[in-house]
Amino acid sequence: MPKTTSDAHILVNMTYVSRATSDVDAKELGEILQEAQDNNAANGITGMLIFHNNYFLQTIEGPRAQINRLLYALMADKRHHDVQLLEARELKYREWPKWLMSYTSPSEAAAAIHIKYSTTVEFNPYLLSAESARGLMIELSSQSGEATV
Repeated sequence: MPKTTSDAHILVNMTYVSRATSDVDAKELGEILQEAQDNNAANGITGMLIFHNNYFLQTIEGPRAQINRLLYALMADKRHHDVQLLEARELKYREWPKWLMSYTSPSEAAAAIHIKYSTTVEFNPYLLSAESARGLMIELSSQSGEATV
C-alpha cells in the first residue's frame, strides 16, 4: 500500500497487550527489540515496550498509515497471541520522540509504580485500563531515563 500525503501529518498512538507464545528468553527478547528498533526507524515509529511474565504491554506512535500497517503485522506475528487493543488515539506530539523502542521490565524498585496503576500485585496488563497503562508506561519511562532503548 503506497504512502499517502493526506494522512502523513496525522500522528497516532496505539497501546496493546499480548502474551508470548512460549517462554521468551533474553536472547529472543533482544532480537524482538532489535527488529522493532530497525523497523521503527525506517517507518517513523517510536514507543515503549514492557515485558514481564510472558506479557507484552506496548505503546507505539507515529504516522497513522504506518501504525495501521504495524497493527496488521503484529496481529500476524506468531511470537505472541491474545492481542488486545487498549487504546488508539490521535496525538498532537509524541510522548517518546527519541525512543525507537524503549524497553523496561517491572522490577522490585518499580513495584510501587506498578501497584499504583494495577488492580493486582502480579503484572497482568490485561487488567489495566488504557489510562492506567499510559500512566504506568510514562512513570516507568521517566524512572528509567531517556537512555533506555
